[in-house]
Amino acid sequence: MKLNNNTILITGGTSGFGFEFASKLLTLGNTIIITGRNQARLDEVSKKLPGIHTFQSDVSDPEAIKQIYNEISKQFPALNVLINNAGEMRAISLNDASTGLQDLTREVEINLMGPIRMIQQFLPLLKQQQAAAIMNVTSGIALMPFPVSPIYGATKSGLRSYTKSLRVQLKNSAVKVFELVAPGSSTPLNDQFGDMDGFDPKMMMDPGKLIDEAIAGLRKDKLEIYPGLARAIKVMSRLAPAILLKQAGKVGAKFMETGG
Repeated sequence: MKLNNNTILITGGTSGFGFEFASKLLTLGNTIIITGRNQARLDEVSKKLPGIHTFQSDVSDPEAIKQIYNEISKQFPALNVLINNAGEMRAISLNDASTGLQDLTREVEINLMGPIRMIQQFLPLLKQQQAAAIMNVTSGIALMPFPVSPIYGATKSGLRSYTKSLRVQLKNSAVKVFELVAPGSSTPLNDQFGDMDGFDPKMMMDPGKLIDEAIAGLRKDKLEIYPGLARAIKVMSRLAPAILLKQAGKVGAKFMETGG
């Protein structure tokens, strides 16, 4: 796909992959819009990336999605790319009986329902464009369980399945559907695992390099993009899923057994 002169909306654009996408796609000559929950962090990004457009919004809130659609569709009627990047990843011990039922599924609302609702809301606008694209950011964990983050893994697996179905349903439209299957990376999402048993920070990919690969994949119209270690996970998930699960289960083993 063409990677200049687009109008691109990125959810969760204040840090990690979202910020890297915003920074790199801005330099390519695109109009960039980001969302985030924290206004102070949005203001910081505005200072770092002059010319970017920011909207405070929470993808877990359907009413907030409706509101930003009304605002963005009026201000940016040429919007033609949506990158669903916003996400939350938590270490959760299912042995911890104190976890509230509503809190337990928080990641479902953010990581799975958020992208589904964003797409449903913005799809009519995207379909009006001559060329458009949707990118859903999943994870290597969509290909394998990661026991210490059971809800996160379930949401990414669900988002991957949804993305494949969406691609089929939109095959006769001008909207291309991409999936970024991201490996572990040195972003705030993974900071919580630093002191856990079995965690190897050397396995984390530099987020800048990861997004460089993602952009290269978009340019070549690769509908499924597997940067770095994600390629190995893809192969191992088919050839030796039990070994992969055993290794993944070593991260945070004590935390999981003791209930946190």
